[in-house]
Amino acid sequence: MHEKTPYSANALVADRPPPRRRDAEACKRYEITLLRRYARTRSGDVRDELVKRFMPLARSLALRYRRQTESVDDLVQVASLGLVKAIDGFDPDRGRPFSAYAVPTILGELRRHFRDHVWNVRLPRGLGELAMRLDEASSQLTEELGRHPAPAQVAERLALPLAEVLEGLEATHARRTLSLDAPRLGEELQSTPTIEAIGRRELGYERVEAEAACAEAELSEREWRVLRLRFVDSLTQNEIGRELGVSQMQISRINRRALWKLLAAVRGERAEGAAPPSAGRRVARAA
Repeated sequence: MHEKTPYSANALVADRPPPRRRDAEACKRYEITLLRRYARTRSGDVRDELVKRFMPLARSLALRYRRQTESVDDLVQVASLGLVKAIDGFDPDRGRPFSAYAVPTILGELRRHFRDHVWNVRLPRGLGELAMRLDEASSQLTEELGRHPAPAQVAERLALPLAEVLEGLEATHARRTLSLDAPRLGEELQSTPTIEAIGRRELGYERVEAEAACAEAELSEREWRVLRLRFVDSLTQNEIGRELGVSQMQISRINRRALWKLLAAVRGERAEGAAPPSAGRRVARAA
C-alpha cells in the first residue's frame, strides 16, 4: 500500500510551487528531491507527480515504435507502465541519473509487450529483440535520409553483419501474418480468399504430356495390351503369356520393346529398331 497524504506532493518537498520547466537546473534539483522523497516514503502522491513530470520521456520512447502494428495510445500506456516500474525500482543513492535507469526499463517493457502480445509468431528472444533494433534503426535512418534505408545501411548503423541484418528483417514478417481466409486486397475480386490464390502442383499437365508422348510412340495393339495387363492389371509375364497364348520369353521381349518406344518418345528421340540396344551397344554408346 502506498502512503496517501492529505496534502499535495509538492508540499512534501517544499512549501512552494514546483519550478517552471524553463529553469532546467531548478527542475532537475526538484525532480531529484522528489525521487529521494519517494524512495523514502513511497508516497502515492509523490509517485503521481513523478509520473507526470517524466511522462514526456515515456511518450517519446513509445513513439519510436509508432510504425508498428499497435496504436500510439497502447504504446504510450505500455511505456507508462515501464515508467512506473522505473520509478519504483530507482535508487537515488547509487548516484546515476534517473533517465539512465528509466530509458532501458521503458524500452524493455515495450519490447516485452511486442514479443508477448503483438507478434503473431513467437520468435526466439534474441531474434525478436534484433528485429526491434532493426526497426528502430530503420526509422531513424528514414528520417535522416528521407527514404527507406538499404539493409547495408542498417547494418552499418548497428555495426552488425549484413547476413544477420537480413535474417532480422525476415523475422519482422512474424508480426504481419495474414489469415488464409482473409480476402485479397488490391485485386479485382476482393472477396476471393487468399487460400484460393495459392498455387499447387497440377498433375493434369503431366498426364497430358504422357498421353501425347504415348501417341507418338506408335505402339501396336498387342504392345498396348501387354502393357495394360502388366502395369494396370498387375499380371505376371507368365499369366500374360497364358492369356495371349505365347511364352513368357515373348512377353518379356514385347514388354521391353514397348517400354523402349515409350522412353524414346518421352525423350523426344526416335527409337532405333524394334528393340532397345543390347548391353554391349549401350556401353559403347556411353563411351
